[in-house]
Amino acid sequence: MIGILDYGMGNLRSVQKALEHIGERAVISGERAVLDGCEKLILPGVGSFAAGMAEMERSGLSSYVKERAEDAKILGICLGMQFLLQKSYEDGETAGLGFVEGSAVRFTEGKIPQIGWNAVASLKTPLFAGIDEGTCFYFVHSYRADCPERFAAAKTEYYCTYPSAVYAGNVFGVQFHPEKSGEAGLKLLKNFCRM
Repeated sequence: MIGILDYGMGNLRSVQKALEHIGERAVISGERAVLDGCEKLILPGVGSFAAGMAEMERSGLSSYVKERAEDAKILGICLGMQFLLQKSYEDGETAGLGFVEGSAVRFTEGKIPQIGWNAVASLKTPLFAGIDEGTCFYFVHSYRADCPERFAAAKTEYYCTYPSAVYAGNVFGVQFHPEKSGEAGLKLLKNFCRM
């Protein structure tokens, strides 16, 4: 069973439907008792970092994610990936979960937000097994990860080269939306579920 963390924000049902499409059982919940029975966790997210982290703290899911990361694989998607960083500068400076050294910073060039398909390259980790360099995924974001090279699981070019996927221990994050990225996105979700 895959647990999709419900903290009141995010495209929860579309992630669940994508998992069901690849034959995985997935439950949407913010309750520890339910999530404890899940082998892996997905932290989705759409919206602002500050509001999202406030809800994570209020619900107790921020501390829960930190506990579970010791023994379970966790995947952050879009805003959920940014939560994995130490902090964000969206709506002021806000602390994140701190798994990945670095911060979420706003793009300074180009049309903001970046919306649409873009290529990922410099692929690392089993998350990208069987996915070709330069494969395109669907992005919607105004802020990007700024972190040391050792945490970058993939990179994307949008007026600068930035980490579009990150990892640290049992924790993985992707800035793009695999649930909206066709076959490549489904392949990535399948890779995560089989880790």
